[in-house]
Amino acid sequence: MNENDPIESKPKLPSMPVPDLPHGRLIMETPGGAEGDQNDPACVSRRNFFAKLCIGLSGLCALILGVPFIGFIVAPLFRKTTGEWISLGKTGEFETGKTVSVTFLDQSPLAWAGITAKNAAWLRKVSESEFIAFSVNCTHLGCPVRWLASAELFMCPCHGGVYYKDGTVAAGPPPHPLIRYEVRVSNDEVQIKSAPIPITTTL
Repeated sequence: MNENDPIESKPKLPSMPVPDLPHGRLIMETPGGAEGDQNDPACVSRRNFFAKLCIGLSGLCALILGVPFIGFIVAPLFRKTTGEWISLGKTGEFETGKTVSVTFLDQSPLAWAGITAKNAAWLRKVSESEFIAFSVNCTHLGCPVRWLASAELFMCPCHGGVYYKDGTVAAGPPPHPLIRYEVRVSNDEVQIKSAPIPITTTL
């Protein structure tokens, strides 16, 4: 090649504007991208449909699971309990003037109640034809009370409640006397009338 030969110049390519992006990244815009999907009415309505469907199914599942639980809690409040007479034994089986513990079944036991279907009471034979019975539950928080024959007192070991032999409060936090059951003698049998025992929660 001679020095006088003309130098062929390469054709220059047109310059393309470079977008000003952080870290020199380029974004390729394609039709129907994320922004396009968000603006698509069909896509938006479909998304809303599935969101509402999920919320509806979740609410239905919560309702199916919640109804039995609510029924379990509320049903006893609406169950009518009139009480029934339950035999505790013959009058001759009890000693006059002595206070003893007796147990009897709840008036409306549930199938799964088990041992909790049993109630207890303190029964005292006053005479051949007269008996009195006290609930074993303290009127403070429902703890079981004990009968101390030597002191002739009912005592709650949990919170220090003390009752006289007639069930009235002697000391401690109980706000009311011991609940008394109805007792009768029928055909030489001692019978107690089962009934729900109201328990206060006074601290």
